[in-house]
Amino acid sequence: MDLFSPLLDALPAVLTFPNLLAMVGGVLVGIVVGSLPGLTATMSIAVLLPLTFTMDPLVALGMMAGIYNGAMYGGAIPAILLRIPGTPAAIVTTFDGYPLAQQGRAGYALQVALLSSAFGGMMSAIAMMILAPPLSLVTLAFGPPEVFWVGIFGMAAVAVFLGEDMPKGFLSALIGLFIGMIGLDPVMSTDRFTFGRLELESGIDIVVLMVGLYAIPPCLEMAEDTAKAMGTRMKLEFQPFLKTIREIPRYFKIWSWAYLYGIFVGLLPGASGSFVSFLAYERAKRISKDPDSFGKGNPEGIAASEFGNNADNAAALIPTVTLGIPGSSVAAVIMGGLLVQGLQPGPDLFRNSADIIYGFMIQMFLTSLILIPLGGSFATNLFAQVLRIPRPLLIPLIICLSIVGAYCVQNSLFDVWLMFGFGLLGYVMSKTGLPLAPVALGVILGPLIESNLRLSLLLDVRNEHILFTRPICMVLIALLVLTTVLPPVWKHIRARRAREA
Repeated sequence: MDLFSPLLDALPAVLTFPNLLAMVGGVLVGIVVGSLPGLTATMSIAVLLPLTFTMDPLVALGMMAGIYNGAMYGGAIPAILLRIPGTPAAIVTTFDGYPLAQQGRAGYALQVALLSSAFGGMMSAIAMMILAPPLSLVTLAFGPPEVFWVGIFGMAAVAVFLGEDMPKGFLSALIGLFIGMIGLDPVMSTDRFTFGRLELESGIDIVVLMVGLYAIPPCLEMAEDTAKAMGTRMKLEFQPFLKTIREIPRYFKIWSWAYLYGIFVGLLPGASGSFVSFLAYERAKRISKDPDSFGKGNPEGIAASEFGNNADNAAALIPTVTLGIPGSSVAAVIMGGLLVQGLQPGPDLFRNSADIIYGFMIQMFLTSLILIPLGGSFATNLFAQVLRIPRPLLIPLIICLSIVGAYCVQNSLFDVWLMFGFGLLGYVMSKTGLPLAPVALGVILGPLIESNLRLSLLLDVRNEHILFTRPICMVLIALLVLTTVLPPVWKHIRARRAREA
């Protein structure tokens, strides 16, 4: 009863009209923000912070929770309709979401993304309510050496399983790692590959990269055959939202794995929902009865991606509220919101302000639940109408959205030109069969891998044994070896059996 008492005590305050209005408004704002490339939940909550000074703490936190969960789903909308990830975590959603949209099933793809996002957020909030204090101890067991190997394992898993050709997957990952190195050295603060441009000293923003890689190549491909595209429109098929809800049991197994990954990665400071999406997608492909259909319009890929990046939402807040260590950039901004309200994150938060912190956990659950009615049948059908625009008109529309998204990151035209440069890179990679996903993940995980490697070596200045002798590191190394060695061996065995048959 110790767990449920504070939750029950906080519930009446959460269900007041101002709080409910703040949560609904936050979810709507989050969906809009997430659907616009270049705008993120982090940016929106940061802009909101000055407005919360005079608000009641629960009202302010409810609005933040709504924006957070709404933006995570909103990012799937342009990812599915236009192949433009609205948020970094929606990169993986483009793999199967956009092919489904091209098949005329955009409404169904949005419904699957919505349900996966909502249930992922709700399950993450439940984990936060029940397991926050004990799970936060897991974070303490992961020092720089362990986080370094987690990053390497993630890179290897994506390079191996998301591409048809392992060498090409690793080459793409190396391209991403190189791009991630651009900017100031994280330890010595020296320039690297900036060529004297001040704009590059802060590194390559992931939004600029992903908009260039994923938005510009499809425009170039459509422009290659303008005559064929003239007057053509994508067919749209809709099915009742209740029918999609009845299909939920189909995704239970995929959601379970995505949930485990979301909770685990959420506890690691510096990791992100983008990382979870890649891992969950890779696992879904491995356990699927039809892995070859992934990347061609399999809704299970959308379910894995969206559930994974939303399962990370509340989990990333666990070390934030219990230890004062933000698990993500959004968590860092929300921690600032707690401090603005005079709430110091840490163990004392649960003793001195239990009604507020447990109320915030309930708000994380409720805002995920609110996603279902707000983004249900009407919203998905409305969003899908974008695909009725003739394809030749989609080209300038997508390019304009891409320019706005890239410019909004830092209000810089340099980022716009950089985005076009990455667009040409993505186009060449698509033509040569190099997968784009490892590039994006390399930029996301590259700084994390490098900074933790450097910190690990500083912890043990005599040698590098610290990377290989710690128990968790040894387990991660074993998993890394299995991940990179077993797939080609198994592929060779299957090919030999096929020849013998």
